[in-house]
Amino acid sequence: MSSSSSLNRWLRPEVYPLFAAVGVAVGICGFQLIRNICSNPEVRVTKENRAAGVLDNFAEGEKYAEHGLRKFVRNKSPEIMPSINSFFTSPDRD
Repeated sequence: MSSSSSLNRWLRPEVYPLFAAVGVAVGICGFQLIRNICSNPEVRVTKENRAAGVLDNFAEGEKYAEHGLRKFVRNKSPEIMPSINSFFTSPDRD
């Protein structure tokens, strides 16, 4: 009966946003871990790649660093709602 009460304590509707936030955070961490293990040019998992030593492969490093999201947001303003921000901060034009 004690397991039923602890289950009811954590599976309330008020706790669902917490589960969602933790799930998103774990998903982001997992994505970054997999991305680094699979495509980072400085990470070498296999023994043959580790034996190669330091490689000066600048093209591969540039490809890893300049991913699609970085290219997309490069020339954007760092604001969440730029139109609302400009409405409240720019002087009125009469």
